[in-house]
Amino acid sequence: MFWALFVVGHDCGHQSFSSKKWLNDFVGHLAHTPILVPYHGWRISHRTHHKNTANIDTDESWYPVTETKYRQMAWYEKLFRFNLLLLAYPLYLFKRSPGKAGSHFLPSSNLFRPSEKWDVIASTTLWTLMVAFLGYLTYQYGWMFLVKYYLGPYVVFVVWLDLVTFLHHTEPDIPWYRGKDWYFLRGALSTIDRDYGWVNSIHHNIGTHVAHHIFLTIPHYHLKAATEAIKPILGDYYRKSDKPIFQSFWRSYKSCHFTPDLGAVVYYHSKQELNQE
Repeated sequence: MFWALFVVGHDCGHQSFSSKKWLNDFVGHLAHTPILVPYHGWRISHRTHHKNTANIDTDESWYPVTETKYRQMAWYEKLFRFNLLLLAYPLYLFKRSPGKAGSHFLPSSNLFRPSEKWDVIASTTLWTLMVAFLGYLTYQYGWMFLVKYYLGPYVVFVVWLDLVTFLHHTEPDIPWYRGKDWYFLRGALSTIDRDYGWVNSIHHNIGTHVAHHIFLTIPHYHLKAATEAIKPILGDYYRKSDKPIFQSFWRSYKSCHFTPDLGAVVYYHSKQELNQE
């Protein structure tokens, strides 16, 4: 249920839930606030991600670090980025990704334009009220009530969200770009579709991610049809993996740690390659 709410809010953030912005924002808050996602803060950073997908310098989420940055990262940064990556989402909301400063909760963050100040404040206020409500429920019914009916499902949601998002954009043979070698369509095609089996319908077929990146305002319930329509047009430019999800995750987890410091078109390298030097 948490994941279903997230995808509905995700569509609202893309303005694909309704033709009316106020309704998108209203439903987006209804969907995202209960799962502790600041709707506008996330919506805006997600917009940045879509406008810069696969651009090493300007992408927002799950972009690779360079070799130099990898070498300079503190142990705790590597711990969360490469070892506890499936629990990274709440930290990302507060601290963003390695090498970027800012918070999804503060209007002063460089994530946001000055004109977006009150949107961010509104979402942060609702997020805070939700946390207070959870505190009230804990006071009334005890910690085990919170763990059983909220924290447990929330952790499952965070793990699944990080897993799916990681797999959207992380594969050893998917290119990343710099400078003039990046443009929108090239970046949009640097994602990959995956089959989650019986989970597909539960998480609203978000595994059909290539079409979503090309056409940002397609609602989730049209993604399968859109994918079938674009596959013959894209030909070899369309990427899909039919490997089991956790096999794909393990492969990327072991192989994708950093990209070279230089180069217009680069690919992931593994930390094992550093140890062999």
